[in-house]
Amino acid sequence: MMKRRDFIGTAAIGTAAISLGASILPKLSFQKGANDKIVLALIGAGSRGPDTIISTCKVNANVEIKTVCDVNELNARKAILNIEKELGYKPQFVKNMKEVFDDKDIDAVWIATPEHWHSLATVWACQAGKDVYVEKNISLTIHEGRKVIEAAKKYNRIVQCGTQNRSAPYGFSAREYIQSGKLGQIVHVKSYCMLGGEKRMPKPVIPSIPKELDWDAWLGPRPTRPYIGTSGWYDYWDFGGGLALAGDASHVMDLARMVLGDPGHPKSVYAWGGNYALESQAETPDFQSITYDFEKFTLTCDSGLATNYMKKTPWNIRMDPTLFPDWRTNATRTEIYGTEGLMYLGRHGGGWQVKGEDSKIIAQGGGVFPDIDHQKNFIESLRSRKTPNGNVEQGHLSASLVHLGNIACRVGNKQLIFDGENERFSNNDDANKLIKSSYRDNYKMPDKV
Repeated sequence: MMKRRDFIGTAAIGTAAISLGASILPKLSFQKGANDKIVLALIGAGSRGPDTIISTCKVNANVEIKTVCDVNELNARKAILNIEKELGYKPQFVKNMKEVFDDKDIDAVWIATPEHWHSLATVWACQAGKDVYVEKNISLTIHEGRKVIEAAKKYNRIVQCGTQNRSAPYGFSAREYIQSGKLGQIVHVKSYCMLGGEKRMPKPVIPSIPKELDWDAWLGPRPTRPYIGTSGWYDYWDFGGGLALAGDASHVMDLARMVLGDPGHPKSVYAWGGNYALESQAETPDFQSITYDFEKFTLTCDSGLATNYMKKTPWNIRMDPTLFPDWRTNATRTEIYGTEGLMYLGRHGGGWQVKGEDSKIIAQGGGVFPDIDHQKNFIESLRSRKTPNGNVEQGHLSASLVHLGNIACRVGNKQLIFDGENERFSNNDDANKLIKSSYRDNYKMPDKV
């Protein structure tokens, strides 16, 4: 299995981009039978994209990859060779995603680019009549997420977010246990993503851009800047929301929201964060502590890169439903405090356990890594036209928790009152300025999708 740290270094160069006119008309929705072929295109050919789209073709019948699209030709060629090795055929290569959207043979796109491309590529795909699988987070800002929802609804597209825990059977059983009332009234929830890390420093400018890379297209909607390589993009606000918070805590909080019955936006957020622990000079924090007010309970998220003794659930436990992690030093756990017990919940495997007095286990449910379940659900949704497990509305609400926490840190570690209906802050004008990004010409998010 691929480790997240490995993915960050390689998938960062997996991006494809080009402006798309709104004149492209979507094809009509239709329901395919199990024997009908689904044709996919990969947009973003780092290791995460090829690995997951190949797996999707293996675990679903009559699914094939026609095209690999990436602004880095070297990345794309490697992915094509891997697809040929694993699936026995050779997809075509294009460098410009407009060619993917223009191809009427392609039913759906698989977007595995860095985060700053997720929303715009998804909107353009919907406008072109394509269904979409898009890795989390679906947006870089709250405004972008709202536009993705609007596009999916307007063009009647299936959009599956890469929040794989949404397809985890143990997530469903944890939700059922809570809904049964056995945990009692929920009074507090703690989500963690406390990872190890090292001091992060600004990357030097590299004088020569590789000939196989279109750096301008890699930047896409973000401001022009000198070439600094394409790894480590989570360190920059222009490209992501931080390796710990956006990269991993987003999964943890999304699963917490799911088992709690998917509450809407919080009423307020307070966040503290900074680069004090390791004295990094990256834009995104080494550590953050965030509190969300959900009116009847609070959810906290402690997220960072400074606790090397904390570990993610080991792979042998993630793949064995009879095993559970040591929750005390589990880096990506959630604790759900009810009046009748405490539920520990694992991310991407690890299952759940409920403990009562004297740490007695009073209920549990095992679980394994849910990637395959999520890949099957996406293809089933394409054929049935039923809402996928990782639906775009919940993807937006979970991504917004990342955005809200980051905004509260960026405006000076403040408490912000949030109007969830209008998605605006009522007490901080500087915070409202961070709800929406600016875009470069040819890469603009349309006002009306």
